Amino acid sequence: MWWRKQWRNLDLPFLLAAAAILAMSLLVLSSASANVAEDSLFYVKRQLLWIGCGTVLALGVVTVDYRRLGKLAPWLYAATLLMLLAVLAVGSEARGAQRWIGLGPFLFQPSEFAKILVVITLSDFLARRQGQLKRLRDLVPVFVYVGLPMLLIMRQPDLGTSLVLAATSLGMLFMAGANVRLLLWLSGGTVAAACGALLAHFHLGLPLPLEDYQIMRLVVFLDPYADGQGGRGAGYHIIQSLVAIGAGGPFGQGYRRGSQVQLNFLPEHHTDFIFSVVGEEFGFVGAAFLLGLYFLLLYRALLIAAETDNPFGRLIIAGIISMFAFHLLVNVGMTMGIMPITGIPLPLFSYGGSSMLMNMLALGLIVNINLRHRRLLF
Repeated sequence: MWWRKQWRNLDLPFLLAAAAILAMSLLVLSSASANVAEDSLFYVKRQLLWIGCGTVLALGVVTVDYRRLGKLAPWLYAATLLMLLAVLAVGSEARGAQRWIGLGPFLFQPSEFAKILVVITLSDFLARRQGQLKRLRDLVPVFVYVGLPMLLIMRQPDLGTSLVLAATSLGMLFMAGANVRLLLWLSGGTVAAACGALLAHFHLGLPLPLEDYQIMRLVVFLDPYADGQGGRGAGYHIIQSLVAIGAGGPFGQGYRRGSQVQLNFLPEHHTDFIFSVVGEEFGFVGAAFLLGLYFLLLYRALLIAAETDNPFGRLIIAGIISMFAFHLLVNVGMTMGIMPITGIPLPLFSYGGSSMLMNMLALGLIVNINLRHRRLLF
């Protein structure tokens, strides 16, 4: 009886939107990976495994009252820092970055799970400070709280995930009632300072705490053809992505008929640039349909947050929405040449075990809050 009353609160459009995105990801991944491995369904099978494991984790999260997580927040925050320190100490290195820890045949990426753990712990941190976030000095503890995991992630180095944490915390501060004008000034000042530092680096030789390839990725989207030759230039990815999306036209070239994808001209087309596959093979209509599913998912999550009377629960959903929205904005913008290349995957869509598990845990948290957003009457 108790469970029956809870499940009446379940937001079906939210779940259907998530299921449709996952189903479409498998369809597109089967095309994107057709010529990547000997087994044309290798990545599809692995992605199905991650979705299945993620579903089990999400169901496990749903069975535990999310409000208990607030009491565990200090321990979860400490675990996050220890996990990120462990990567720097014993992590595996690939492509110049030390981001993974080997677990048997699998590679575990702690920074992905740090995203959802920071959302949970920061939600508790901000919920205790609602109404006390109006001045700059009130925000300093928040910046230190988020800054510690950000610095550890930057050391890997992983610029993309660091930016995700920054954008997520900004959305959560807004939901927590922070001074909006102050947030705008700080955001604008940070962007201006970053642009100024890049200009000073190129014209005055100012050293930056970033690798050379990271710096090039941040600026090459302004003129990808300046460094896009031979498949090794920083602009090559953007050029091939623009060709793929442009070739798709209104209705696309058809499933498994995209030349950029099937002939492997488009790099990373099963991970970071999977949206380019949608654009080439399914065209504007297919891309718009996928973006519509994301809009429905985020809109329904926003409605769940609006109906939640618990500040801790509202802030968790706000953090997940901010995280997903930033991923979506940067990934899609990156493939269209209007955002820097930061290696941020498309949520619930790009291939990747740690990313998929984190996304499914995030969905499980939203469902958990959705089921408990009203006090039950007996």
